[in-house]
Amino acid sequence: MVDTVATQTLLDGERLVIQKFTNLSDGTGEVAVNKVIVANLAPNSFGVACTGVKINKIWATTHGMEVRILWDATTDLFAWGIPQNTNYFMDFSEFGGLTNNAAPTKTGNIAFSTADASSGDFYSIVLECIKTYG
Repeated sequence: MVDTVATQTLLDGERLVIQKFTNLSDGTGEVAVNKVIVANLAPNSFGVACTGVKINKIWATTHGMEVRILWDATTDLFAWGIPQNTNYFMDFSEFGGLTNNAAPTKTGNIAFSTADASSGDFYSIVLECIKTYG
């Protein structure tokens, strides 16, 4: 078996993208799985493709597992961690969001890895991200 995962796009606008991610684990967990995939996001009103995102806000619930949010690159870079067994909210909007610092090989995507996952553990995470272009 594999973890049961889902992604739902709640908003994909000119400036913001808001997506919800869920995982019901069978105990295998996830390792650097791309979640926010910039190539799948809508272009801006000038037709310019989204090339990256900044993490603006995080809402999360975890049971039994930790979630590591990663900037996707040739060597992924740790962006933020969500602890086990928590209801969680973090707001980075006062300073414009967490910026991807995984240069020079960054893809613009955001990936998740889980730690300490057992069968029946779960997470539900909503990310609000600011889209970047060019």
